[in-house]
Amino acid sequence: MAKILKLNAISPMADEIFSKYEYTDQCENPDGIMVRSAVMHGMTAGKNLLAVARAGAGTNNIPSAEYAEKGIVVFNTPGANANAVKELVICELFLGGRNVIDAIDWVKSIKDEGENLPKLVEKGKNKFVGCEIAGKTLGVIGLGAIGVMVANSASSLGMKVAGVDPYLSTPNAVALTSSAKLVSSREEIYRTADFITLHVPLNNETKNMINGDTIAKMKDGVVIINNSRGELVDTDAMLSALESGKVARYITDFPDAKLVGVKNAVCVPHLGASTPEAEDYCAVMAANQLTDYIENGNIKNSVNYPAAAMPRSGAARLCVHHKNIKEMLSKILNIISSQNINVANMQDASKGEYAYLICDTDEVPSADAVERIRAIDGVIRVRLI
Repeated sequence: MAKILKLNAISPMADEIFSKYEYTDQCENPDGIMVRSAVMHGMTAGKNLLAVARAGAGTNNIPSAEYAEKGIVVFNTPGANANAVKELVICELFLGGRNVIDAIDWVKSIKDEGENLPKLVEKGKNKFVGCEIAGKTLGVIGLGAIGVMVANSASSLGMKVAGVDPYLSTPNAVALTSSAKLVSSREEIYRTADFITLHVPLNNETKNMINGDTIAKMKDGVVIINNSRGELVDTDAMLSALESGKVARYITDFPDAKLVGVKNAVCVPHLGASTPEAEDYCAVMAANQLTDYIENGNIKNSVNYPAAAMPRSGAARLCVHHKNIKEMLSKILNIISSQNINVANMQDASKGEYAYLICDTDEVPSADAVERIRAIDGVIRVRLI
């Protein structure tokens, strides 16, 4: 029986999927790990660990590169929480246009005025005049599952939408509303947008992408929304921009101590995917990916290994994690053919410096053949299912 370690509270929707496994928050040397926010850097990966499934999109809390070297697959669940995040972004667009939060706080401050309160409200409401979002230009940086949904919803609300994503996939391009304008650079977004929303992963290219130089290229009074990662924005540059009024409002789902309490900084306590629906979707998707990999060797939505999946055929399935180097496939197949075993079906895919082979055979390869494959220079891990 395979063992799955649960590092965080996970939606009970996953329980049924793992019903034939040992699924607990206390187990040694697990075959798989389910995780949400627990930081795994520094954790010791047991010798049996095959994969980690993150019930969410970001995997910064998992040492994915280190695990790739060990043949441990890291899964995420792109799109499972997309609707929840999209709805929060739409809410934040209205908060960015209308000075609702400050207005509500002001009303609370005059709550003891009794019968005089309605008159004070009518007299003071002009201090909180905002703008409508219809007709304004929204710049969407990153057109993945969430970015496309935001773009489509904003367009239906009457906003002009411009989006940029150098890695735009064909399915997302098809899903994007025809009224959205695709631009070739972030600079065009900075120059033309009244509202900017960020939907990109955190990496060396995107860290501090919103900084003093890029803010200077933006319209005066721009509203910036960040529900991706706090480190995408240079906090000190944002503080200066808020103070000068260059940025009218910065709304982030990643509070920073320097920003909390600052005028026109709206700090939301990481609520993007905090809905029971999103938690259910993420848990189910992560659990299904993990079980499919453990039982069938199929990889879908991995951040450190290529996608490779096919129906089972033949008597056995050989799964090989290997470096993406020349002649690797021929060396593996030569060993299989030396056993007079026929290959029923196979798939080999690469992602950067790593590759993954699924090979279904009509007969079960011998232990000696498996060990010979394991001994090939550049082979990282071999599993026979």
